[in-house]
Amino acid sequence: MSAPVCAVFTIFGGTGDLARRKVLPALYALHRAGKTGEQCLVLGVARETALGDDGYRQLVTDALAKGGVPAADARAWADHYVWYQTIDDGGPEDYAAIGDKIRGIERERKLPGNRVFYLAIPPAAFASTVEGLGEAKLNTSPGWTRLVIEKPFGRDLASARELNALVHRWFQESQIYRIDHYLGKETVQNLLVFRFSNAVFESLWNRDHVDSVQITVAEDIGIGSRAGYYEQAGVVRDIIQNHATQLLALVAMEVPAAFDADAIRSEKIKALRQVGLIDTHEIVLGQYGAGMVDNAPVAGYRDEPGVARDSRTPTFAALKVEVDSWRWQGVPFYLRAGKRMARRLTEIVVHFRRAPVWLFEHSGGRDLRSNVLRLTIQPDEGFALYFNAKAPGQPMDLERLPLDFNYKEQFAELPEAYQTLLLEVLDGDQTLFVHADEVETAWALYAPVLDGRQRIIPYEAGTWGPYEANDLLQREGNHWFYH
Repeated sequence: MSAPVCAVFTIFGGTGDLARRKVLPALYALHRAGKTGEQCLVLGVARETALGDDGYRQLVTDALAKGGVPAADARAWADHYVWYQTIDDGGPEDYAAIGDKIRGIERERKLPGNRVFYLAIPPAAFASTVEGLGEAKLNTSPGWTRLVIEKPFGRDLASARELNALVHRWFQESQIYRIDHYLGKETVQNLLVFRFSNAVFESLWNRDHVDSVQITVAEDIGIGSRAGYYEQAGVVRDIIQNHATQLLALVAMEVPAAFDADAIRSEKIKALRQVGLIDTHEIVLGQYGAGMVDNAPVAGYRDEPGVARDSRTPTFAALKVEVDSWRWQGVPFYLRAGKRMARRLTEIVVHFRRAPVWLFEHSGGRDLRSNVLRLTIQPDEGFALYFNAKAPGQPMDLERLPLDFNYKEQFAELPEAYQTLLLEVLDGDQTLFVHADEVETAWALYAPVLDGRQRIIPYEAGTWGPYEANDLLQREGNHWFYH
């Protein structure tokens, strides 16, 4: 950053799980790393009436200590940088009090009036909170004002448009930062560098050399205590429409005119608009049943607390999309996401076309014929290029070997995604955030998946989903990449 940040960072939902686990630790880490200067201050806003400044500072201290921060260091930071304001029913007087609190902090610390409003609250409260900020004239300030909104942004195209219209009534698009935390991961950011700074890969990044692309976002956990949210969302709204689609856009986009927010987001939107209508026969939806994860038995989705016993909410989705562009015409993109799968894994796998003539028919199976580029987003961030090599000795046996790079082996410490994203908010860089047009375009893509009429196929927890997800690829001679 060019200069220390002087701002009041207001967290709506300041006592909630997201604030305690992600937002507050990220702000503390940025401070400790010297990224935010001495005048980046935090105001927690929540409904707890008995807290006050001191009570909230203790809550912050406990949250940071739970994450491994020494309690004395956490308390010292909280005492100097953290305040609290109660919000009651969200009426005009509540937002007036919030404005008074912010202005009081700014006067005390002689700040220029830069403000961030972070909505770490349930989606149902987004609209009323934005409305409250706007009507209290907190959408403007003596300095700059920025609004941070967590996913999900809407639950379908109609609701996304409605929410965009409301937000744009009070905030300009240049003020809005829609967070998808996947975009803060180092490998996702490095995908742009990987593509556009290495001519050897960008020259191969097209239909002439790429056979297919796979994007997997797999979780080994169930829904935990999130049944109230997940029953209304399901895997398409929770993962496919945002995380997986952002990865799709980064893979499929054209070279931007410049490495800046406007140019990059413009190319992402263009790529998503080139995705053809999804065929309902190219969609597989599933729901996990009982099974084994990490050698321990786990319950099925319908046996999770708060889930209806006849629930048809999908916890797994696999689908094929095609990008109707000059670069990607005819190349299938396979998206897969699910809960209670074999292991936690997010990756992009690019299968290159096989050599036109295969000289080694008796020296290995079909899998050895094509090179594969694997970009792992989590848990072990890095890249691997799989190529064929001769194994020592006779006869002529080939093996697939990786030429790989692992971030943890090269760099002592990787910033957590929220640290990266919050620093970009404070710095005013929207490159890693989702534009309104991206949101609406993504929702429009998945209308055929959201109508609730698709068959829901059961699958055993601890597996890679329904067998029909394999058929989705095998009918075109492809297969999921396992390793």
